[in-house]
Amino acid sequence: MIFKIFWILRGLIYKPFFGKFAFPSYIGKPIFIGNFKRIFIGKRVRIFPGARIEVIGNNASIVFEENISIGQNLHITSASQLLVGKNTTILESVMITNIDHDYQEIDKHILEQKHIISETKIGENCFIGYGAVIQAGTILGKQCIVGANAVVRGHFPDYCVIVGVPARIVKRYDEKTGFWRKTTDNGEFI
Repeated sequence: MIFKIFWILRGLIYKPFFGKFAFPSYIGKPIFIGNFKRIFIGKRVRIFPGARIEVIGNNASIVFEENISIGQNLHITSASQLLVGKNTTILESVMITNIDHDYQEIDKHILEQKHIISETKIGENCFIGYGAVIQAGTILGKQCIVGANAVVRGHFPDYCVIVGVPARIVKRYDEKTGFWRKTTDNGEFI
């Protein structure tokens, strides 16, 4: 636990550079942080080492609300507004983005083509499993559970379990019965 003291000290050093860095948050040694001033970190956000957090452009941002736990090797990029809701847990080696690269121009390198930006948002109290990829255009409702290694794109309602490649809903919380129930791929109760 002594290593967390160093992470807190790193947070104190980084605090003036971030748009917001509320305590008692801490951050392990990152691989890369791009555009610090457009990154907003609420209270009790815990980011383990190896993070790559990148905001592209002065009108873009990444907002981590409060009480978020993030495992090692997070890769998160934003070219618009990207929100990670409060009380969310993100396990190791997760990628989250709101950017796709266009590929339509045949003889042009993909990295030289325009960005396609789609709203991406992680709702509050979500759990994102190991190795998941949250692609551009994904909206997760409140308390969504994303399985390990899932590749997620699309809109998902509150209280659902999402797994697979491509990801699909396999279970939802039924507010009428108070139970989690199996669903069809589109989220209809079976």
